Amino acid sequence: MPTYTLKVNSKEYAIEADPKMPLLWVIRDLIGLTGTKYGCGIAQCGACTVHLAGTAVRSCSTLVSEAVDKDILTVEGLSADNTHAVQQAWIQEQVPQCGYCQSGQIMSAVALLTKNANPSDQEIEAAMQGNICRCGTYPRIKKAIKAASTIMAQ
Repeated sequence: MPTYTLKVNSKEYAIEADPKMPLLWVIRDLIGLTGTKYGCGIAQCGACTVHLAGTAVRSCSTLVSEAVDKDILTVEGLSADNTHAVQQAWIQEQVPQCGYCQSGQIMSAVALLTKNANPSDQEIEAAMQGNICRCGTYPRIKKAIKAASTIMAQ
């Protein structure tokens, strides 16, 4: 099996993996960062969302071989102490219910706010539509994204 050097959350890891192994399993099983969740395995639910070279991607359908020489950011890499604006807003608005999808929701929200610091309701809905929350916390997610936008503007 080939060895890959991956940069995850600003730290380099030498990983031995099949080139077709999904990035999700590399992050969770080989590196040991379990914040990124497995949801559906077909890139439809968003629970496995990470940033690859600054773009939100579904890690369950991104091959490890596609991630070489690109910065990978997981929910653990946002901040060590939950001080990222989106994490603060999630806490402030008490977004999680079961919490399973929330790392993917947070990573999608960060990607949105990086590109659009003050999104409208319609822009939030469009950006977040690929992230499923079985508990139905969508109103709180939208409220938290707006709160994070305000926090980031300060």
